Amino acid sequence: MAAIFCRVRRSSVPETSPGMKSTQYPRYACIRRLLVCSMALAASACVHAQPSSSAESVPMPADRASAAVPIAKVQGRGVALEAEFAYAASKRVLTVGYRLHNLGDGPLAVFDRGDRHAVATGRQKAGAIAAPTVQTENGDVSLSHAASPLPRPAPTLPPTPLAIRVPAGAETAGRFEFAIPGADAPKRLRWCLGVATFDDGDFNAPETIGEVELWRASFAVAERQQLVCTPWFDIAANAFSR
Repeated sequence: MAAIFCRVRRSSVPETSPGMKSTQYPRYACIRRLLVCSMALAASACVHAQPSSSAESVPMPADRASAAVPIAKVQGRGVALEAEFAYAASKRVLTVGYRLHNLGDGPLAVFDRGDRHAVATGRQKAGAIAAPTVQTENGDVSLSHAASPLPRPAPTLPPTPLAIRVPAGAETAGRFEFAIPGADAPKRLRWCLGVATFDDGDFNAPETIGEVELWRASFAVAERQQLVCTPWFDIAANAFSR
C-alpha cells in the first residue's frame, strides 16, 4: 500500500478566557487532499500508483472436483461422454460428474431426468437429475439413466420418460450422488446414459423449469435409444478398466 504523508502545521488559538494559557492545536492541512484522493478514480499527486498484478483465471472443467478423480471417456454413435467417479467407501456413496457432447447433425434427447410418474407423486423433483436404476450381479453394480418401456399391464399413471433436448454441436453436464444399496460392498461400478435422436413425433408437452426444458417422450424411444456406458470402475484400484 502506498504511504501518504501529511505535514502538520500548528497555529495559536486565542485564549478563550483570561488567565488561560494559549493552547496549540494541530491543523492537518492535507486531510482534504487525503479525502479527495481516496475518492478519486485516477491517480493523483498524493497517491503513488503501484503496478497492478493479476493471475490468469483458468476455470476448471465443469463438474470436476479434483484432477485426481478418475475420468472415463466414451464414444458412442454421434456422442461423446466424459464421466468422473468418486466413491466414498465409508458411506458407500458414488458421486458421478458427467458431460455429454452431441457430435451429430441433429438434436439429441437425453434421459437423465426421470419419468412423469415420479414427478407427479413427489418422488422426483421436476427438472432435477433422477436417481438411477440399479442392477447388481456378483459384486458388480450397474447404474443407468434411461427411458424405460411401458410396463405390462399398463398402470393408470404411466411412467412417461422425461428428456432434455441437446442441439447439434451442444453439450449437457450434470452431477449426482447415489448410495449403493445391498448388504455387500460392491467390487465394480459402471454407469450408463440413454440418448436418442430427437424426432418431433416422439416428444411433446415441453415445460421450462428454471434453465431446464423438459419433454415428455413416447415409450417407443425406449426401444431405439442408445446406451452410452462407462467402463467398469474397480473400487480397490480406484480406476476404470481399459
